[in-house]
Amino acid sequence: MELRHLRYFLAVAEEEHFGRAAKRLNIVQPALSMQIKALEEELGGALFIRTSRHVELTDAGRLLQTEAQRTLAQVEHTQLAVARSLRGETGRVRVGFAGNAIFSGKMIADLRLFHQSYPDAELVIQEVAPQQQVEAILAGQLDVGYTPQSSHTSTAEIIAQPLGQWDFLLALPEDHVLAKQSTLTIDMLANEPLILYEAHDANERLYLLLQEKLGDNLRVAHRSGSTLSVLAIAATGLGLALIPSPLQQVTIPGLTYRRLDEPTLTANLLLIRRAVEPNMTVAAYLSLASPDPKA
Repeated sequence: MELRHLRYFLAVAEEEHFGRAAKRLNIVQPALSMQIKALEEELGGALFIRTSRHVELTDAGRLLQTEAQRTLAQVEHTQLAVARSLRGETGRVRVGFAGNAIFSGKMIADLRLFHQSYPDAELVIQEVAPQQQVEAILAGQLDVGYTPQSSHTSTAEIIAQPLGQWDFLLALPEDHVLAKQSTLTIDMLANEPLILYEAHDANERLYLLLQEKLGDNLRVAHRSGSTLSVLAIAATGLGLALIPSPLQQVTIPGLTYRRLDEPTLTANLLLIRRAVEPNMTVAAYLSLASPDPKA
């Protein structure tokens, strides 16, 4: 028994006439009659009671009608489900973000556009420290990352697409002596306890620039991979946080922001992904997040 046999059978059952069923199926009546006869022989009994004017279903025929309708409906559902999966309309995309990604506007715009375009696809969004995103993507734990550039993003297995860059600010308590200044310079940070993102390790441009400018007067008091943790530590008065300018959208009691006058220092944001992406849902996300996902 093949699917075409079920379709032929249902056409005859619904039309109650071999001639009309053959016309509907766009085949000749003798061929249809032969297919139904072969089906009856395979099943071991009559499916129709034939008269000169029309045909009627036997009890076995009515049972087959119910099962055939269910089977063909399931086949259609399977075809549709697989086709949608191949188009990336279903499935899951796991997105990691760090630093200023959530406040830059780009990541949220990408997520909203994908959800609107593929409402049946699942989005899993989680904060992941910058230095952990590449490892998570290569390990299959994340699909896409929004992260500042670092030494970890320089690998042949990862494609990094620049999304933007911003000036740095200093987040500090409102009652700090430096809060009286509208603009700060790196020299003013000498011997001040600083708070840096964990991404800014000894290989990072920010740390190297601070070390070059401040030398022995550089004092890194705290590191954190969490945006809110960095701001909370600064608000508590435990140090001054160097942050990308989009973070000034965050209002925390007792915390204020001041511009850092250092043209050579900017914060950036990358979209990172696998160089080869086999998942069609992830590929669909990337096609919306990037004008050219192969670039």
